[in-house]
Formats: sequence, structure tokens, C-alpha cells
Amino acid sequence: MLNELTPGDTFCAYYCQWVKMYKEGAVREVTLRKYQLTYSWLLRLIPQLTLAELNRISYQALLNDYAACHERQTVMDFHHQLKGAVLDAVDEGLVERDPTRKAIIKGKAPRAKKQKYLNQFELHRLLNDLDLGSEISWDWLILLIAKTGLRFSEAIALTPADFDFSRQVVSVNKTWDYKTGSGFVPTKNRSSVRKVQLDWQLVIQFSELTKSLPRDVPIFVQGKVYNSTANGILERHCQHAGIPVISVHGLRHTHASLLLFAGVSIASVAKRLGHASMNTTQKTYLHIIQELENQDVDLVMRSISSLI
Repeated sequence: MLNELTPGDTFCAYYCQWVKMYKEGAVREVTLRKYQLTYSWLLRLIPQLTLAELNRISYQALLNDYAACHERQTVMDFHHQLKGAVLDAVDEGLVERDPTRKAIIKGKAPRAKKQKYLNQFELHRLLNDLDLGSEISWDWLILLIAKTGLRFSEAIALTPADFDFSRQVVSVNKTWDYKTGSGFVPTKNRSSVRKVQLDWQLVIQFSELTKSLPRDVPIFVQGKVYNSTANGILERHCQHAGIPVISVHGLRHTHASLLLFAGVSIASVAKRLGHASMNTTQKTYLHIIQELENQDVDLVMRSISSLI
């Protein structure tokens, strides 16, 4: 237990107990795994460092060692994973002063980022390359995500009962835990529970595809599901269509980008994507929003100049 530890105990031991005490059962499984990964790095980098030895110099040395093989943003995330535990140790008198104060975040230069989304022309080429047969397949999943912007875990959790074809909507109220295979789990956040409007073509297609399937069984899940499988199939289609290779999550970015370029409001895009706030949407698609603002400036100037 935390209250049984002393300054002579290792920070690794403290952090392990801290995660069990404050994070297990309080955060999502995917977040808990990040804390556990951070703990594994502590065991690798500072296995013997005691709480009494934890100061600004030893903490900075830890960050520097971690930064030697990680990008700066990853080091920042590592720092944030540690800071809460360190500050609690300070409050409990196990560490004399806050060693995270004025910590310098270093790291490797970020790798060149792959293209995250397709433009409208490229998306048309991709969709034309899909093999949309009479039975559910990964190609149908690609089409569905491209047209709805659903997250991969949301899409594979869909059952026939989630579709309301008369109202042209699909209900997103759960996800499928494809990483551990534990089945249905809650959505990413409360805002992710939503109804997404479908176009009439999807309504016709999926009403036919799902009519004879069990109502409460995920339509895309047949045994173990791997995100890499869907990404591999999507990559082959992109290559065959002669367009940039993107991931399945990139289809979600593509969907949002096309809506923004079409003039759909940020509020509507945020709601459709299930973002917790418009700030998330603005931050994720800042480059597109800035491009649209530049177009708006040109439009305003042309409108004003025509007044004379």
C-alpha cells in the first residue's frame, strides 16, 4: 500500500502502487495500458532509483534517457503520465520537492507524417475500386466508415438492430473491444453516443445486407478482428486505385474533411463524429479550417470590391 512506502523505497514501486490505487477501475482500459507501459519504461530506465533520490536532476535524466528513442510529443505524454504520481509523492512527504518543476521536454524530430485523408476525387477512385458483393465484407466496412465517419471500433460493433432504415439513421451506442476480444464495451465518451444520418444508397444497401442476419450480433465480427487486417485491405485498394495510402482511421478524417470543405459547420461535424467538444474538431482539422478561412477572406474582398 502507498502509506506503507518510505523514501527509501524505489520510485518504480511507488508508481506501480499509485497506478493500482488511483487508475485501475477509474480510467478506460486503453488509458490504463498507457500507464502500465510507462511503468515498464521506469523498470528499464530507473529500476533502483529511490523516492529520496528523485530530484530535478534525476528526473530530467530520466526524461532525457526516454527522449533518446522517442519523439518529443511522446516524451511529453510520458512526462504527464508520471507527473500526477510524483506530485502525490511530494504531498505525502516521500519526495522533498517537486522534481518535475521546469522539466525540459526533449525528443527526436517527428517522422514525416503520412497523408491522413483523401480528397474527393481520390475517395471516388477508392470507392470505385471496392468489391461490394451481396454479403458483408471488409469492403463494405470501408464504404460505411467513409460515408459516416465512424471510428473503427464503433463500426465493427454495429448490429442489424442499430440501423433504423425508416429514419435513415444508425445508432452508435457501444464499441467492440477488438484489442482484447472482450466484446461490447462503452463508447469513447458520452458524446460518442449518437445517431448518424445515412444517405439513401447506404440505407438500401445495408437493409438488404442485414435482413437475414441475427439482430444483436455484430455484422462485421467473425472470430478475432484485427485493425491491421482492415488497414491491409484498404492499402491494397489505395495502391490499385493509384491514390495515397491511408489507414481506416484516415477514412474518418476524409469524411470530416469533405464535410468541412462542403461548408458544413464545425458544430455539425463535431456532433456527427462524436467529439466531446468543438475544440477537438478545430484542433484536429485546423489546417482545413485555416484554408477555408483564406477562401472566405478572398470571397469577402471580392464582395466588398463589387460594391463600388
